[in-house]
Amino acid sequence: MYSSFVPPRQVRIGDAAAFVGTTPRAIRHYHEIGLLPEPVRGGDGRRRYGYEDMIRLLWIRRTADAGIALDDIRDAFADPAPAGSGDDGDDGDDGDDGDDGDDGIASILERLEETLVAQEAELRRQRTAVQRMRTEGSRMGLLSDFVTGRLKSLPAGSLRQADLDTLLVTERILGPLGAAVQAGRFIALATHPDLREESDRVDAAEEALDDTVAVDDPRVARVAAERHAFEEALHALIEDSGLAASDDALFDSWDALHPAVADEGAGADETGQGSDRGHEFMSVIEAIGKMPYDFSPARLRCMELAEELSLTTAPAHPGRSAFGT
Repeated sequence: MYSSFVPPRQVRIGDAAAFVGTTPRAIRHYHEIGLLPEPVRGGDGRRRYGYEDMIRLLWIRRTADAGIALDDIRDAFADPAPAGSGDDGDDGDDGDDGDDGDDGIASILERLEETLVAQEAELRRQRTAVQRMRTEGSRMGLLSDFVTGRLKSLPAGSLRQADLDTLLVTERILGPLGAAVQAGRFIALATHPDLREESDRVDAAEEALDDTVAVDDPRVARVAAERHAFEEALHALIEDSGLAASDDALFDSWDALHPAVADEGAGADETGQGSDRGHEFMSVIEAIGKMPYDFSPARLRCMELAEELSLTTAPAHPGRSAFGT
């Protein structure tokens, strides 16, 4: 008993798209880029797709789903017939063309697999980063292991959000080593409430030097002197507590972890396991020039005066600036 159903010899683009599992828009794009030859149009001017067209569409769909770019599919198979289709089946020439296409696809698949391996490694890195953020806390986890390692001894919540924000900026400019050294400053503040209170007072005095204050206003010099006195007290505490001595161990540890870049400075592109991975290296001056700070002229002058005061004690405190870095 035979079925009375007779399959169509050709279908319209909507039916072709539905069968293949794509959209008419995608099929039109295949035509535009030369991946699929334009089919014969019917008397109504609409495209009509036959059996070979459907085979080609299925092949394109499956290959694209594997991750191969449409341009690569087109380049690998210049012959409009899919690999092994054998239009006429006469002398095997079409089969040879299909083999050429297979060779092209094999090369593309090899490159694609290499890309996927790299993507898998990147996904593993991202998952590790997310796990660190969940374990350490979202902001702490953004810093590299080298920095957070120095902060682990602090009680939970003893660091302020502004402290972590500052370390994040420092790590971008100076790298994990520079941020780890600066972390000593925040450890001292977190463990000495009286010093933290004085820090807040000086910070507020600096912030009060807004655009309404002239650069030669007496308050500018006074706040600069207060900043200098505070930095002196902070430095003395860091020295007495042994935090300064631990800085030397940080440098040794960094050199041991990064022997290939030990002589390139803390701002080298190699940034360890931190959040800065993948970012291009830029000089300290360039990085600072790209980081906006809304400082008034009076506040900038205050910072200059504090720096000048710090230079008078530079022999006793090498490598320290009024910025506490």
